[in-house]
Amino acid sequence: MRKTQPKKIPLAPDPKFNDKLVTRFVNNLMWAGKKSGAYIIFYDALDKVAKITGENGYEVWKKALGNITPGVEVRSRRIGGATFQIPAEVRTDRKISLSIKWMVKYSRDRNGRSMSDKLANEIVAASKGEGAAFKKKEDTHRMAEANKAFAHFRI
Repeated sequence: MRKTQPKKIPLAPDPKFNDKLVTRFVNNLMWAGKKSGAYIIFYDALDKVAKITGENGYEVWKKALGNITPGVEVRSRRIGGATFQIPAEVRTDRKISLSIKWMVKYSRDRNGRSMSDKLANEIVAASKGEGAAFKKKEDTHRMAEANKAFAHFRI
């Protein structure tokens, strides 16, 4: 195990909204190092979201991310030969990371013509509290609730 944590490299904010969270999202959306392509997909998706909802696409995206951000998760812990699923609160950095990964993953799994269409539809669904990414958050919370009896094993 390492002695010191590696330093976090600060992210540059994106050119349009001047937001580091957008850069972080685009980095997860990026495929094969094509960052400019990922930015095009993201901005195009936000335009489509604005067209669908009639609201600011950026605000809808932020709301959608907030809706799919988990509060608790289960972590496996081996105790006396048995493995228990122990509910634990999610660190702030990991919350954001999980919500971004889920949104990108379930956008890719959707049916649609282009990635920007799929992402736009997932953003709209998540902002309304529906869709696969929101369901994943609900399942995570439900699993933590079901395993609340093992909370006393917390690390």
